[in-house]
Amino acid sequence: MATGKFVSYMRVSTQRQGRSGLGLEAQRKAVADHLNGGDWRIIEEFVEVESGKAADRPQLRAALEMCRATGARLIVAKIDRLTRDAAFLLSLRDSGVEFVAADMPEANRLTVGIMALVAEQEREAISKRTKDALAAAKARGVQLGAYRDGRFVGRVGTKEDALRASRVKSAKYREKAAARASLLSKIDPDGTKSLRQIADELNAMSVPTVSGRGRWSANSVRRLRAR
Repeated sequence: MATGKFVSYMRVSTQRQGRSGLGLEAQRKAVADHLNGGDWRIIEEFVEVESGKAADRPQLRAALEMCRATGARLIVAKIDRLTRDAAFLLSLRDSGVEFVAADMPEANRLTVGIMALVAEQEREAISKRTKDALAAAKARGVQLGAYRDGRFVGRVGTKEDALRASRVKSAKYREKAAARASLLSKIDPDGTKSLRQIADELNAMSVPTVSGRGRWSANSVRRLRAR
């Protein structure tokens, strides 16, 4: 039976799944079945709602930060669904955090490192096929353009493109703010600490600011609370 502290990380691929809970309950059950009683507790649960192609993992970063800050182990329900996700696997390998996968308890940093190499090779093969197809289309006179990470490349953007890019940027900022805000209730559960004290604890835990620049201050904590 398992013992100790755990931080749970789960991932669903669509906003609809995230709102409905589809997939989450099955993952929670897999985690509970793996832990199977014992003297353990899950101190925090992080849920990533994103596409399997997305490289950014704000909730995973937050989960790993929580593990480092508390000495907990990370537990995931289904690493098999993430074996083609090089960003996830490399984050696990390089995090320095101990982890356990409910569906693959023998997994360790060595095995996820090998999985990441395979995933990266597959990604490069897919990228090459895509580039070859785009080159062939361009040779036929097709005008190419793509919307990537809030920006259009391959052609001049329109006002609509700029609006969509702004929305993407704002959504990412809100997502990062929400991940940080979840820590406030743990650092100051009864609301008695000053903004400066909270900022000092966030800095001591090496929690990145929402913008990713500088250190936490009383003002940045106030803005986070106001969101």
